[in-house]
Amino acid sequence: MRRAAAVIGLLVLLFSPASAALAGGPFSNWTAAVIAGDFHAHSGGPTEAFDNARRDVTKTLAGMGFPSASIQQFSVRPERYPAEAPARAEAQTIYEALRTRAETAKSGCLFYISTHGSPEGVILGKELLRPHLLAAMLNEACPARPSIVVISACFSGVFIPPLQKPDRLILTAARPDRASFGCGESDKYPFFDECFLSAAPGARDFAALGAGVQACVARKEKETGAEPASEPQIWVGPALRPLLPLYAFNRTSPNAP
Repeated sequence: MRRAAAVIGLLVLLFSPASAALAGGPFSNWTAAVIAGDFHAHSGGPTEAFDNARRDVTKTLAGMGFPSASIQQFSVRPERYPAEAPARAEAQTIYEALRTRAETAKSGCLFYISTHGSPEGVILGKELLRPHLLAAMLNEACPARPSIVVISACFSGVFIPPLQKPDRLILTAARPDRASFGCGESDKYPFFDECFLSAAPGARDFAALGAGVQACVARKEKETGAEPASEPQIWVGPALRPLLPLYAFNRTSPNAP
C-alpha cells in the first residue's frame, strides 16, 4: 500500500504544473488566442484601443512565460498590422486555430478578447459571439485541460455561467448588468485592459492578477467619475483553484514588454 501511494505521488509530480516549470515554465505547452473584436469607439468613430490591447496583452503573456510562437493574434483589420500579422477575427478561424494548436500544445488554453459587449454577447467583427457558442468552441478545441478565459467588454459577466468548468478560470471586465469603460476614439486601451497590463508585472498568478485588475479598475473609475462601477468578475473552478500557485508567472522571458 505504501509503495502504491509513493508511485501515485510520483505520477502526480511528473504530470503537475510544477514539473512543467522545471522543463521551461507552467505555460510552456499552452496555446493562446488574443483577439481585438472591433475597431469602433462607443461614438461610432474608429479607435485603436482594442488592437492596442491585443498587441500589448500578447507581449505581456510572453513575459509571463507563454512562448511567443504559441500565441495567435486576431484582429478585425489584420491588414493594418503587418508587423504583428494577426489573423482575421472570425469565430470559425479562431476555433480552428485553437483546435489545431491544442493538438500539440496539450497542457492548457488561454482565450483573451477585447471588444464591445451587450447582454447577448460580444462583438466579433460582423458577428455576435454569444456565451454558449464560446463555451462550445473552447470545450471542443481544448478538452480535458485547464483554461483561462478573459473577456474585456461591457456586460461580459454574462459569459461566466455558460463557461464554468472545474478546471477553468474566468475573468470579465464587468458584471452581467454593467458597462465597462475606456472605449473612446482617443483611449489607448479600455480601462480593463489597461489595468490587466499594469497589474500583471506585480502579480504572481492569475488569481492575484484578477484581484489586482479589480482593484485597479475600481480606482480608475473613481478617479474619472465613470459610473455605475463596472465591477469586474473573477470565477475559479474548484479543480483549478488549489493548483493556481503552481501556475506562477515566469519573469525571465526575454519577450516581456
